[in-house]
Amino acid sequence: MIPLKADLPTRTVPFMTILLILINVGVYFYQLSLGPNQWQFFFSHGAIPYRMVHGFGVNGLPASVVQSIFTSMFIHGGFFHVGGNMLYLWIFGNNVEDEFGHLRFLFFYFICGVIAAYSHALIDPSSKIPMVGASGAVSGVLGAYFLLFPRAKILTLVPIGFFITTIRIPAMVVLGFWVIGQFMWVLSTPKGGGGVAWFAHIGGFIAGMVLLRYFRRPRRPRWRSRA
Repeated sequence: MIPLKADLPTRTVPFMTILLILINVGVYFYQLSLGPNQWQFFFSHGAIPYRMVHGFGVNGLPASVVQSIFTSMFIHGGFFHVGGNMLYLWIFGNNVEDEFGHLRFLFFYFICGVIAAYSHALIDPSSKIPMVGASGAVSGVLGAYFLLFPRAKILTLVPIGFFITTIRIPAMVVLGFWVIGQFMWVLSTPKGGGGVAWFAHIGGFIAGMVLLRYFRRPRRPRWRSRA
C-alpha cells in the first residue's frame, strides 16, 4: 500500500514540514552534483553506528557524532529513498505539525530522529556502514499520527491482483500495516538489516508514540461557563 493523500485539513500552513522537505530535496541534488565523491560525503555526514557507540573516527575521518546524527537525517541513498520519505512526511507531517505547533514539531522531529538512529546503532554497534535518511524521524511522525488521527481517511494506492486502484483507508490500518511490515523485515533479514535500518524505523515510531504527550499543545476549551 502506498499512501497518496490524507483527507484531514490543516488549520495552519505547515511551514516546518515544507522546510524539511525542501532541505532534504536540496541536499539530495547536492549529493548528485558530487558524482563519484558521494561515498566520502556519506562517511563524513552519515550516522555510523561504530562511531556513535565508541566515539572513534572511521576510514580516517574525524569522529563528529552529534553532527553526523543530525546531518544523516537529510542524506538519502537514491531517488526512491528521498521520494518515499518526503511523501510520507508531507502526508502525515502537516497534520502533526498543526497539532503540535511549528517549533514543537521541529524539536519532536529531530528527537525522534536521534532515538531512531540509536535504536539501530545499539542493535549493530560494530557496523561501520553509514546510516542515512529521514526515515527514523519520519517514523516518529507516523507514530504520533497513529495515535492522534487513527480514523483519518488516507487515499491509498492498493494492488488487487493484476490491477492497481485507490481506496480511502483509515490511518490506523495504513500505519498498522506499515509498522507490521517493519517487524516482518526485521525477522527476515540479517542482523545488519540487509542494507536498511529497520530498527531505526521501529525505534522512531515508538518514540513518536511515547513523546506525543509531551509535545502536543494543551487543548483550549471552545467555550467558558459564566460564573
